[in-house]
Amino acid sequence: MDITILPVIFTLLDLTSRGLIGLTSLLTPWTGAFAGALAIVLVTLVVRAALIPAGIAQAKADQARIRLAPRLRELQTRYRGNRERLQRETMELYRSENVSPFASCLPILIQAPIVGLLYSVFIHPSLAGHANELLSQTLLGVPLGTSLFHAVSTGTAGLATWLVIGCLVLAIAAVGEITRRAFRITPIEGAPGVPVAMLGALQFMTAVVAVFVPLAAGIYLLTTVMWTLGQRLVLRRVFG
Repeated sequence: MDITILPVIFTLLDLTSRGLIGLTSLLTPWTGAFAGALAIVLVTLVVRAALIPAGIAQAKADQARIRLAPRLRELQTRYRGNRERLQRETMELYRSENVSPFASCLPILIQAPIVGLLYSVFIHPSLAGHANELLSQTLLGVPLGTSLFHAVSTGTAGLATWLVIGCLVLAIAAVGEITRRAFRITPIEGAPGVPVAMLGALQFMTAVVAVFVPLAAGIYLLTTVMWTLGQRLVLRRVFG
């Protein structure tokens, strides 16, 4: 089922699309052909700024989890053969420290609908029964609705397409590598979780996604990963 046809989602997507087109028109006299791309960047930054409280809440939750990690590891060692007792003692530890084990999930759940709505506008060629005008805008001659994968598979990828989208993908990958180096993950022996190697690889998944989605979505992804890196650096300095 396509959830974009649901009345509420349908209306929100239409309003978001019209807002972006209006912003593009407003920027055109000053930025010319860059107006569409700049509108995406500005809207993404506004949305990310509005979600700063959720980012702070997640940073605090992550710090609390890191602080409790040694004690959780001790409990895992002590009650390794008694899963029920381990679960009970773990929850008691969270309660005594006034920390919710789901605290880091809540900010993600809050962000998901907002980010999902914005992202949907960048990937759908038609919205609310009409063509998505934003995707007809261009960046250095490449339509924002162009996907590198689709262009290559159909033989329509020109030099401009390769240069613009190729540079964007490389930029996303570079930010992923900087993020990986800046926030190296130290494994806790015996603690459950995603393998460290896999977590490192996930930093580059956004670059892979950018190959398959329209250029508009790629601009959104690059803006997002750059904002996220900057926010994490600031929050690490603030919260330690």
